[in-house]
Amino acid sequence: MGILSGNQKDEPLHYGEIYDLWQFSMAAKGCVSSSRALQYHAGDNDLKKILGDIINQAELEISECDTILINNGILPPPTLPERPEVKLEDIPVGVRFSDLEIAAMSAAGNSVGLVACSQVMGMVTREDIGALFAKYHATKAAIGLKILKACKEKGWLIPPPLQIKRPELVED
Repeated sequence: MGILSGNQKDEPLHYGEIYDLWQFSMAAKGCVSSSRALQYHAGDNDLKKILGDIINQAELEISECDTILINNGILPPPTLPERPEVKLEDIPVGVRFSDLEIAAMSAAGNSVGLVACSQVMGMVTREDIGALFAKYHATKAAIGLKILKACKEKGWLIPPPLQIKRPELVED
C-alpha cells in the first residue's frame, strides 16, 4: 500500500494543492466583495439574482476551502471587509456600471473560475479535492449558462464577428 492509497482526508496535501486551495479561497473572497458592489449597481432584478447565486457559490467555496486548509494546519487568506450598502439611485450616473457591463464582467469572471477549476482538477493527487473542484466547475458552468441566457434575452450579448458567408474554396 502506497502513501496515497488510504483515506483521502488523511493523506497529506501537496504544495500545489495547498496553493490552489489558498488562492481559490482568496479569489472567492474577492468575488464576494466585487459581486456585492456590482449588486448595488445592478438595476435588473434577474441580474441581481444571478449575482446572488455567484455570491452564494463563492461563500460556499470559501467555507469549504478554508476548512480544508485549517484542518491541514494552513492559515487561510484573510476575509475582506464588508461593503456598506448603497442604493442604486445614490450612485452617480458617471461612475455607475450598466447592467450590460455587470453581465459582461460577471461572465468573464465566471469563465476564469471555470478554467481555474479545470486546472486544479488536472493536477491534484487527492480525489476528494478533485471532486470538490469538479463540483465547483459544474456549478460555475450552470451559472455561466444563466448569464448567457440573460444576456441573450435582454440584448446584452455582444457576439464576436460572425462569419455569415464563407469564401468559396478554389480547388487546384
